[in-house]
Parts: sequence; C-alpha cells; structure tokens
Amino acid sequence: MADPQQLVWFITGTTSTQGFGAHLVSSVLSRGDLVIATGRSQERLDKLLDKHQRTANLQVLQLDVTSDPTILKDVINQAVGLWGRIDVAVNNAGNGELGLIEETDTSAMRRQFETNLFGPVEIIKSILPHMRPRKSGTIVVLGSRSVWIGETPVHYSASKAAMHAMAEGLASEVSHLGIRVLLLAPGAFRTDIYSSSPFHRENPISDYDDLRAACVQRFQGIAGHEPGDPVRAMEALVDVVRGEGVAVGKKWPEPGASLLLGNDAERDFYKRYNKLKAAVSEWSDVIRSMWYTNNAT
Repeated sequence: MADPQQLVWFITGTTSTQGFGAHLVSSVLSRGDLVIATGRSQERLDKLLDKHQRTANLQVLQLDVTSDPTILKDVINQAVGLWGRIDVAVNNAGNGELGLIEETDTSAMRRQFETNLFGPVEIIKSILPHMRPRKSGTIVVLGSRSVWIGETPVHYSASKAAMHAMAEGLASEVSHLGIRVLLLAPGAFRTDIYSSSPFHRENPISDYDDLRAACVQRFQGIAGHEPGDPVRAMEALVDVVRGEGVAVGKKWPEPGASLLLGNDAERDFYKRYNKLKAAVSEWSDVIRSMWYTNNAT
C-alpha cells in the first residue's frame, strides 16, 4: 500500500520522450509521489524505467487507450492493485489527424475521436468506481487552446472541443462525491505533436490547394519552434494538483473553466471571447425575441 502522504498518479501517453506525459512522470517523481505510467510500446516503457533508474516509485503498464473497454478495465484494476488506489488520473494520451474536411476520409476523424475522446472516457469510467468509495480523487483532462481558434485543420480541434464539453459535464457529475476534475487548455508547447501528426490528402481538390499548402507550411514552421516549455507546464500541473508552488492562494478552477497554459492560449481565448461578445451584442434583439411573451423577462 502507498504511504497516505504520497499521491498515486496514473498517467496515459508517457512513451513519447518529448511529450507532456514523459515530462509529467519526471515532475511527479521529483515530488516523491508514486507513478503508474502507461503507453502502447513496452520497449519505450522499459526505456522510461531505465531513465529513472528503475525506481520503486515508478511502475509501468502497457496500454492502448483505444482498446476494448474490458481490456482497459483490466489494466485499471492492475494499476489499483499496485499501490491500493489511484489518487490522480491524467488523460494525456492523444494524437493529431490533420487534413481538410472535404479532402479527408471520415475514418481519420473517427480515429481521432477514438484516441482523444472515447478512449479517455472509457479510462475515466473504469477509474471512477475506485475513487467514489473513497470520496476523493482528481481527474485531469488534456484539452487544447485549439478549441478557440476555429481554423483548419479541424479534426484535432473538434476532438478536443468534445473533450472540453465532456470534462465540464463530468465535473458537475462528480463534484458532490469529492472528486475533482481539472481541464487543461495548453497552447503550442515543444512536444512532438506537430512533427508526428500526419496531414491527409486522400482526395485532393484543386479549390483547396492554396489553403492546404498554407496549413502544411504553418505546421512545418511551428514544429520545433513552439514557444511553450513542456517542463514548466507539467511542473505547474503538479503544483495545481498538490496545492503548492504556483497554486498557493489560488482557487481550483470551477466546472466550466479551463486552466490555460501558455501566452498563446490566453490570447486565443480572448480572441474567441471578444468575437462571441461582439456577435451577441450585434444580434441581441434577435436573441431576446425567442421566448413566449409571458416569459420574456
């Protein structure tokens, strides 16, 4: 059993050496907590163990979040069996499927949603039965500032927008059980998400040639030059969950609120906010004309 003073973290998507998951493992271990790291590649999980000198505070389990729910449930049960509980579940595993809507086969978007939405939902559903009896626990969901941009390509941002809505709803469902939900909205961080995301061109259409070329150029230009430091981001995440460091004196984000990470995330949030505010102001008379007369207050 784990020491009550140590948090037990369950983290998905930890095998990319430059990804949030691997940096989060390092940050958590540096605080003396316990980590159950998961990923699809056993070879990469073994390398993660070697990186941390196979410390007893780190255990690994092979896991593909798109697996059958019965398999996911079995892995969660194994994870709970390692130290008797899971205090913090971080849904970090994700990928990018890029492309323009008309040009890309719908199967790419379905794969995107399987990894970025349905897989994490099944993980959460398997973990909650272990948190509810204890009336405690924290679920962390990795969203994205891309939900506020509304630019092409949309497959990734659409899946993340669904994650935002899911996390907000989940927070309202489990708060009375003592379970917290933290929705992160990171900007562009120097992980390998941009360099590893394929851009689909299964059905190239000449009308989109310029737009497609601009999209590809934009992503190629970003890769390796992202302004965000993933180490700082994961250190901040651990602070927030543990209530220390940068989180001291700050309130936990309420359901419906995201914790933004990065200047670009803040910038894009306010751009979207100002667009919505302007549209509501412009159309206010129409918006307010929809109710029955006796309810129009």
